Amino acid sequence: MSALFNFQSLLLVIILTICTSTYVHGIFPTFMNNRKQGFMGIFWKAARIGERLSPYVSICCLAMAKVWIMIGN
Repeated sequence: MSALFNFQSLLLVIILTICTSTYVHGIFPTFMNNRKQGFMGIFWKAARIGERLSPYVSICCLAMAKVWIMIGN
């Protein structure tokens, strides 16, 4: 089943995108700063969300991990 049709998987993909984009932006800051438009702009925006809302993103990661363990996937 695709992540678009499963809400839990969609949330997991969004959270992982935010975390990965924030990490890559921390390692290579000029890589994303030059690409604020188009498809790469999605990752730039995700990196901004991860930087500004990092406590909430980490809480969401922990909550999703707990749900994932409880379901047994």
